[in-house]
Amino acid sequence: MTPEFSICVYCGSRPGERPEFTEAAQAVGRWIGQHRGQLVYGGGRTGLMGTVAEATRQAGGRVVGIIPKALVDKELANPLCDELHVVDTMHERKAMMGERADAFVALPGGIGTFEELFEIWTWRQLGYHDKPTGILNTAGYYDGLLAFLAHSVREGFMGDWQMGLIRTGTEVPELLTALRAEVPLHPREDRLSENL
Repeated sequence: MTPEFSICVYCGSRPGERPEFTEAAQAVGRWIGQHRGQLVYGGGRTGLMGTVAEATRQAGGRVVGIIPKALVDKELANPLCDELHVVDTMHERKAMMGERADAFVALPGGIGTFEELFEIWTWRQLGYHDKPTGILNTAGYYDGLLAFLAHSVREGFMGDWQMGLIRTGTEVPELLTALRAEVPLHPREDRLSENL
């Protein structure tokens, strides 16, 4: 199958404490596969990462994993990926994930997920890419972060236009459909590799 689009999913290498997190990861993977899409993700088979990859694969989607050598054993690199790229550094991983995706979405996760989300958002702000980015706020997981971001706007460290670069939602079909609709019809060449 030649994928019609490619979505990079940032999420935890752990499952988290709530079953809703796993259900959301399954729903994201199913949606990608059922819509003839491709998942780009961190290449692991544990936690929500493994869940979204398996759900994508089971639904007929294509799976591209990108993982640094240092995490191959720790995150249990997923041999079932259609493509599994083992890279030298986290910088390489993130730049390749960015280049291979048409859009980005963050599911619940830890510090790595936060860092990836903020970096891709920053890269968009700086004009390194023009790809849509979203946050799936499952079970209120990102409520605190969204409140903090609103506080940052109120305190004058961010503007509403920066918040406008991120789409948030609680329902998988609505959020992913909106992100896919925002993918540029004629994307300009991005400059993500400049960050290596």
